[in-house]
Amino acid sequence: MKSYSIFTILLLCLAILIVDIISFYWLQDITQLLTSSILKNLIHILFWLFSIGLITAIIVLKVTLDDINPRRKQLLISSLYGLTISSFIPKILFVIIISILFFANFVFSEKESVIIIPLVGLFSGFLPFFIVLYAIFKAVYHFKVYHHKIKFNHLPKAFNGLKILQISDLHLGGFNYRYKVLQKAISHINNLQPDLIFFTGDLVNNYAWELKGWDKVFKKILLKNKKYAVLGNHDYGDYSEWDSDEEKQENHNKIKQFYNDIGFKLLLNESEIIEINSEKIAIIGVENWGKPPFKQYGDLQTALKDIDDIPFKILLSHDPTHWNEEVINKTDIALTLSGHTHGMQAAINLKNKTWSPIKYKYQHWAGLYEHKNQYLYVNRGLGWIGFPGRLGMRPEITVIELNCH
Repeated sequence: MKSYSIFTILLLCLAILIVDIISFYWLQDITQLLTSSILKNLIHILFWLFSIGLITAIIVLKVTLDDINPRRKQLLISSLYGLTISSFIPKILFVIIISILFFANFVFSEKESVIIIPLVGLFSGFLPFFIVLYAIFKAVYHFKVYHHKIKFNHLPKAFNGLKILQISDLHLGGFNYRYKVLQKAISHINNLQPDLIFFTGDLVNNYAWELKGWDKVFKKILLKNKKYAVLGNHDYGDYSEWDSDEEKQENHNKIKQFYNDIGFKLLLNESEIIEINSEKIAIIGVENWGKPPFKQYGDLQTALKDIDDIPFKILLSHDPTHWNEEVINKTDIALTLSGHTHGMQAAINLKNKTWSPIKYKYQHWAGLYEHKNQYLYVNRGLGWIGFPGRLGMRPEITVIELNCH
């Protein structure tokens, strides 16, 4: 909320109020079916208590945001975000559906319309409400493992069958120190027994203090010495206000140190060579590189120095837009691993097809992509940012097996 002006916040509150007024108008058609006036009045009072309370909380939080402790601020913002979504979307659908039914009630007899329209309208509001609740309290921690096999002509034979595991976008501040939740993901990782583990950025929301206690969780990953990571846009502290540049840099340094503490090699515009039986592949990692307003800390050319003779290269780059801009048709990088988009944490899945509004912002937003034998994989993320839930876009652990053609 801090990035939005008070005018924008007031417009949001006005939209919430307008929807609530219309919703209440239709709600009265439903409550009139109740015989108890006490129950009817109680429902009306609770409706407006929640509505006015939510709007007041949003405005108060915006006005007092600078004075709130950062740890409490993150929790308050995510809680209000969840409340707003779980309230606003169901009411919008309720208003739309009951309005359509009312103005098209010639389908029903007058007697039927008195009962059917309110009941269908009520169902249309409650169904999405429970779906959003499921997204917040259940689906957000319902980890899914995606398996892929990719064949390459130039993969060294010694690496045939190499199993790599990718995780991304943890945003640990959102877990609010609930270590046991993420331990389930760690168990999945250990059971999969990968040869290499890659983390593609956004370890935190903003602050190094979000990492407190998490080292004990990540040290339970059994794989030794073959874990690599890069930074994401949230790992630089660019979305917070700091008293000085030194304070911001200290925060950033602590985040980088955390990787060392948990046994991950953090690649900062550099590469590392892995050798098996005298055959080699290169693991390349760049700092975050994105289109404005995202900053471009990444320097791919620097990272590629001294590995021209390595036949097979894997790139870790947080933002998938980097693949289009600097990788394909310009390098011989075989596989790029990214995250960043979260798949918008919301999608509609129909058989083997998935649709999400995020596709209108990012050309490559979830899953595997290919361009002339160069591949990109966009991980859907393990954590969340903004909306504290996932709807049709489960948190992801990716396993990719590399094979020779």
